[in-house]
Amino acid sequence: LPLHAETENIINARTLALLQPGAYVINVGRGGHLVDADLLAQIESGHVSGAMLDVFREEPLPASHPFWTQPRITLTPHTSARTLAADSIAQIVGKVAAMSRGEAVTGRVHLSRGY
Repeated sequence: LPLHAETENIINARTLALLQPGAYVINVGRGGHLVDADLLAQIESGHVSGAMLDVFREEPLPASHPFWTQPRITLTPHTSARTLAADSIAQIVGKVAAMSRGEAVTGRVHLSRGY
């Protein structure tokens, strides 16, 4: 899910309340999708059982952030998707070759869409 005006703060008090009681939140997308205080409140209330977070509004996550001390939140260092060098190189070479032949290339950024 790209981060833009329509998706910023999409994981908030309203959307978290729609989860089944005891749900577990995993965010490996964009830090700006999550309203930190809303997640903490839902965990403290017991509605959300915990969370695993790999992305944050501010990276690195400040040492004073309450996520560090919430025992039901597991933090990972923005490593949910490792780049595999051989696969990435093959993809880049394939796209450059396709472009040189005048062929369409997949995965292009559409600025008008916001991603």
